[in-house]
Amino acid sequence: MYDLIIIGGGPAAMSAAIYAVRYRLKTLVLASVLGGAILEAHDVQNYPGFKNISGMDIMKNMEEQVRFQGAEIKLEQAENIMHDGNVFRINSKHESKAVLLAVGTKRRKLNIPGEVEYIGKGVSYCATCDAAFFRDKVVGVVGGSNSAAMAAQLLSEHSKKVYVIYRKSHMRAEPARVESLENNPKVDFIYNTNVMEVKGSKFMEKVILDNEHDGSRELALDGLFIEVGSVPSITLAKLLGIELDENKLIKVDPGQRTNIKRIYAAGDITTGSNKFRQVVTAVSEGAIAAHSVYTDLKE
Repeated sequence: MYDLIIIGGGPAAMSAAIYAVRYRLKTLVLASVLGGAILEAHDVQNYPGFKNISGMDIMKNMEEQVRFQGAEIKLEQAENIMHDGNVFRINSKHESKAVLLAVGTKRRKLNIPGEVEYIGKGVSYCATCDAAFFRDKVVGVVGGSNSAAMAAQLLSEHSKKVYVIYRKSHMRAEPARVESLENNPKVDFIYNTNVMEVKGSKFMEKVILDNEHDGSRELALDGLFIEVGSVPSITLAKLLGIELDENKLIKVDPGQRTNIKRIYAAGDITTGSNKFRQVVTAVSEGAIAAHSVYTDLKE
């Protein structure tokens, strides 16, 4: 019997595990993979203590610390949770007194013709994973967030040309990142424009835009990186009857508690931290959740 089972393998889960074991809670981290969305960040410059660090290195350090502190980690997908008010049973074999959901989010798609057909054939959702495959190619990045800016920056180190395509009049990424891209001769911006279709033969060859660029609605591209945000992974939350807000985020109180006793949530899937989705807020929520578990079980 565990005191706490943490479902998820990202920064919120790792932080919660570190704090939980230091509260002497018997803790299990259950995740299909370790890392989460942070693995796709090739250059993190706003995590305290590091001038810059890759998302992969952040997670490697966190995993090592979790194991050193004494939490168990099992690479296993949590498919179901049963509870009788006192004991939670996950996948019919792992039992605990409390559960923390830190399952993060999944990539939002454009849902346009050709998008699914050309995944792995030009269409990608991970610049960190695939940028090297587009050396000396022409690529596009759809989106205006920090993740889109980071993707464009990384791609510019490999590709000969990068188009940032965004539906609004300016990017909403950190000004420092935007300024860096604006000073990059390899990067061009196409604002007030949406990608409507991906076309090609064996591999993608071009996209169709809803507005003209240089006199044409067709833009020749070898690759398209989609960075239009993410949606919360709420399958388990819905099965458990956890209350969600209008954006499908798990509602939490200041202690990261949900509406169900001894079920907590932390990270990108919650309404916490003013919905500011950053590594630093995820680890904060994980720490707060672990403290709440400790105080609630103690009572």
